[in-house]
Amino acid sequence: MLAVLGGNSSPDAAAITKILASVGVAADADKINKLVSELKGKDINDVIAKGSTKLASLSVGGGSAPSAAPAKGGKPDAAAPAKKEEKKKDPEPEEEEDGEMGFGLFD
Repeated sequence: MLAVLGGNSSPDAAAITKILASVGVAADADKINKLVSELKGKDINDVIAKGSTKLASLSVGGGSAPSAAPAKGGKPDAAAPAKKEEKKKDPEPEEEEDGEMGFGLFD
């Protein structure tokens, strides 16, 4: 894609390797040769457009999220277990003064 944008309408393996090397990526010659052979004679913009329509048809959501609480006035789900009473938290101890240093972190 970068080679085509740069004016090379039919990039070869050397052009792709040069682009990848310019950003510090080691190129796998076998994969590049396979890519070049599969794209030979094809317009990159058409290939991208076809690929985009294929990607758009994929479901990548992961399903629906479980419902949280029932709406106001609604009945709770019968399958949901009864809510347990929350335990009261112990009061947190007060922060100690920085007597030795003479200052605090955010003073």
